[in-house]
Amino acid sequence: MNAINPATGQLLREYPEHDATEVERRLALALRAFAAWRRTGFAERAERLRAAAAVLRRDRDALARLMTEEMGKPIAQAEAEVEKCAVACEHFAEHGPGDLAPQEIATDASKSLVRFDPLGLVLAVMPWNFPLWQVFRAAVPALMAGNVVVLKHASNVPGCALAAERVFAVAGFPDGAFSTLLIDAARAEALVDHEAIRAITLTGSEAAGMKLAARAGAALKKCVLELGGSDPFLVLADAEVERVAAEAVAARLINNGESCIAAKRFIVEEPLAERFEWLFGQRMARLRVGDPMDRATELGPLARADLADALDRQVRESVARGARVVTGGARPARPGSYYAPTVLAHVTPGMPVFDEETFGPVAAVIRARDRAHALELANQSRYGLGASIWTGDADAALALAADLDAGSVFVNGAVRSDPRLPFGGVKRSGYGRELSAFGLREFVNVKTVWVR
Repeated sequence: MNAINPATGQLLREYPEHDATEVERRLALALRAFAAWRRTGFAERAERLRAAAAVLRRDRDALARLMTEEMGKPIAQAEAEVEKCAVACEHFAEHGPGDLAPQEIATDASKSLVRFDPLGLVLAVMPWNFPLWQVFRAAVPALMAGNVVVLKHASNVPGCALAAERVFAVAGFPDGAFSTLLIDAARAEALVDHEAIRAITLTGSEAAGMKLAARAGAALKKCVLELGGSDPFLVLADAEVERVAAEAVAARLINNGESCIAAKRFIVEEPLAERFEWLFGQRMARLRVGDPMDRATELGPLARADLADALDRQVRESVARGARVVTGGARPARPGSYYAPTVLAHVTPGMPVFDEETFGPVAAVIRARDRAHALELANQSRYGLGASIWTGDADAALALAADLDAGSVFVNGAVRSDPRLPFGGVKRSGYGRELSAFGLREFVNVKTVWVR
């Protein structure tokens, strides 16, 4: 496996894949670790997670640099990602014991209760866009619940995959409690059938999720999927358009725009549309594009050259169907996998930037006749991950939130993941939840115990 710097196109490092013998060795080690880890008390599990948080903070600079080198996120965002992983470790260390404690339920028995017992070995198939956060978001709750985890990471961030393994090892987790498998996607899919694997969690594309879920279903194994998103950003007629335009830039460009929950479809009521399009375009055009290691850079490269090509195809086809370029709209003439910050106006259903997920710094602005039309446009998507509503009437937005087809709705704030809140989607954005008590209990046996 090769790690290539997307800002330069240069090879960083080569990593040999694990052969079948090494994969079996690591799975056997994980099963041995589970036999002991499942009997470890909550206090000890929490202590290991706190130690992991300390390791993350101690090694923050090196971990952040590694992420930026391998997939191009601006260095300040990479540092923030490491901190977010540490916060998640501390959150589940603090709240996990209570959320997993047996719950007594009054029945006609002398005693009846519900236990939350671990399932076993969880296969985590993770993407490159948040190379550490996605891993820790999945692994930390699973480990707190007493499971063990094997990671199949995206092939373009092998260094990050091995770095995550080192964090858990240095934090004192048992050998094999968390391990990385350097294998390709086809081998990971086949691994679902392995008798050692008891459950699967995947964050990735819709196509990858469909393949893995079909395999997991045939094997009758629990599966959680967090897939794509085409998040609507609803700007209602009573919103403060200058402030919301600034928020729109940040909501679209987190992680260079390569985020499943980044705002992608900006649905604006007619009275504000023209002003919003102009302000949004002006702010996007002023962004500083450059070396992601430079702290002054606001937008770095996309993670791979093929991703920039795919985004350019979506833009060109949408323009051919009537979209208007407000700013950007092309790859800049420079080395690396860059794409210019782009705003497209007059976008309508049927255009790729409306119908498909756009993974990069391209924003589609859609005009809505009124609030009901805005809701209709927002739900006119096969995805249902996140949505945000921008308005001066928060109470009215709460009512609107009930009708949005999304796993998360944020009012006057950008969609984000938070360890305290459940995270996941509906429709083609997947199923199941990560984070919070809901995510913590995804990979457990909810066991009824009844005593006369």
